[in-house]
Amino acid sequence: MKKKSKMNKPIIFIGIIVVLFALIFVLNNSNKNALYGKSSSDLNPATRELLDDPNYQNIILPGDLADMKKNKEDFFVYFFSSDCSHCRFTTPQLTPLVKELGVDMKMFNLLEFREYFGKENIEFTPTLVYFKDGVQAERLVGGLKEEGTDSGYSLDDFKAFFEKYKTSEGGSAK
Repeated sequence: MKKKSKMNKPIIFIGIIVVLFALIFVLNNSNKNALYGKSSSDLNPATRELLDDPNYQNIILPGDLADMKKNKEDFFVYFFSSDCSHCRFTTPQLTPLVKELGVDMKMFNLLEFREYFGKENIEFTPTLVYFKDGVQAERLVGGLKEEGTDSGYSLDDFKAFFEKYKTSEGGSAK
């Protein structure tokens, strides 16, 4: 019996180590993609690049967007695509403005949920939409004006858009 007991100890020890490594792997993966509700291997590489970027943390998922619309809430959603150069230019400048104004701007990644281009009638990214009572009320289509281009908005344009709606009844300011 003693021999049998000695042989079981290494097997149990190895089993515990395997379980611990598996648990560490699962916890690392689940924390990394909590923003999207998908495993990181299912995310587009451009989205994976932004997972730790502080400018892309207020992500809203399709179910939450549907709930806010159903509940007839007033809110802002910034529709972007993680592989969009205009979004990558605009977002790092827009995020500090949003914080400064105390606006809760949700961010919806159309690269991960492509069907929402049609569902939300989005033609170009970025597009900033204000929802009043759960319905799209107004939008800014496009990002910040980039050097050498004729189109785009200024930060003041975005600021005016936020200020126009953030103080509305039930507004989105926090």
